[in-house]
Amino acid sequence: MFKTLLKNTDLIVLIAVIALVIIGIIGIYSAGYNDATLKDDYFKQFLWLIVSLVALTVVWLIDYNMFGVLSIPLYVVCLGLLVGVLFTTPIYGARSWFQFGSISVQPSEVTKIIYILLSAKFMEHILSKDKKAINKWYNILIILGIMLVPVILVLMQPDFGTAVVFLFITVTMLFKAGINYKYVLIGLLILITLIPIIYFFVLNDVQQQRILVFLNPELDPLGSGYNAIQSKIAVGSGMLFGTGLLNGTQTQYGYLPVKTSDFIFSVISEEMGFIISTLIVIIYTVLLVRIVNISKTARDTYGALVSIGIFGMIFFHFIENIGMTMGLLPITGIPLPFVSYGGSNLLTNFIAIGIVLSISARRQRTIFVD
Repeated sequence: MFKTLLKNTDLIVLIAVIALVIIGIIGIYSAGYNDATLKDDYFKQFLWLIVSLVALTVVWLIDYNMFGVLSIPLYVVCLGLLVGVLFTTPIYGARSWFQFGSISVQPSEVTKIIYILLSAKFMEHILSKDKKAINKWYNILIILGIMLVPVILVLMQPDFGTAVVFLFITVTMLFKAGINYKYVLIGLLILITLIPIIYFFVLNDVQQQRILVFLNPELDPLGSGYNAIQSKIAVGSGMLFGTGLLNGTQTQYGYLPVKTSDFIFSVISEEMGFIISTLIVIIYTVLLVRIVNISKTARDTYGALVSIGIFGMIFFHFIENIGMTMGLLPITGIPLPFVSYGGSNLLTNFIAIGIVLSISARRQRTIFVD
C-alpha cells in the first residue's frame, strides 16, 4: 500500500514546497542577523519545519475522506478557538494569537483548512444529487453562512486580510462546483455596493489609513506610508543579483519592518536579487499548477473541491504578499506561504499540502470534475 501511495503521489508538489522553505529560512537568517529579537527566528522556523514534515506525512497517509467526516466537529472547535482568542492580549493591535510562552498560535490559520474541508463536503453532498443544485439560492446561502461565521469572528480580531482569504477560497470552490456566472456578477455588484460601508464601518482607522497610503504612500511617509516605501526601496535596490546576504541596507539597518514574516520577500529581493525573486515566483507557479492538476484528476468530487480550495488559499497569500511588498496591493498581515517566518502558518500550510498529497496519492488518471 505504501509503495502504491508513494508511486501516485505528486512529489513535485513536495519538492516545490521544500525549496520555498529553504529559501525562506536563508532569508529569515539574514533578516534577523543584526536584530536581537529576530536572531533565532531561522532556527525556530527549522524546528517548525521538522514538526510540519511529520504532520504532512501523517496527513498524507490518511484517506482524505476521513477529514470530511470529521469536518463538522472540527469546524465547531475552530469557531470556539476564534471566540476564545478575542479575549487574549492584543499583539500588534490584533487579538489573533494564543500565546504559550515563546510560541504563538493563530487559530484562524487552521480554521481556513477546516473551512475548506466542510465547504467541500457540503458542496459534494449537493452535487451528488443534482449537478445544477449548486445554483439554488438556498444552497448558496448555506455556503455563505458557513463562510460568514468565521469571517465575522476574524474581523472582530481585527484581521481583514485573513477574512478576505475566506472569501477568495469560497469563490474559487464555487467556480469549481459549477456556479452560474450570474451569481458571481451579482456578488461583485453587492460587494462594490458594500465597499463604502465596509470602509467606514468595518475597517478600523489603521486599515483605512493603509488603503489611503496604498493609493498614495507619500501621504504619510514617516507613518502609515513608511512600510510601503521602505519595502519598495528594498525590492528595487536588489537589482539582478542582490546586495548579498547580510549586506542589504534596508534589511540590516532596520529600515524594513516585520522583515522575517510579512516583508520576507523584500529581504530576499534586496539581498538575493531579481533572479532568486523570480525563481520564487516560478516555484509558486509550478506548485499551483500541480495542485490544479491534482484537482482535475481527483478520484471524487470531494477531493477535487478540497484541492482547489487549498489552491485558492495559497494563491491569494502568494499574490497579496508579493503584491504588497512591491506596492501593487494594500499592505495586510498576509504572510508568504512556506517562506515567511511563523510556526502556525507553516504547520497549517504543510497540513494543507499533506491533504493535497493524500488526494494525489489516491487519484485516478482521468479528469473527474470540470
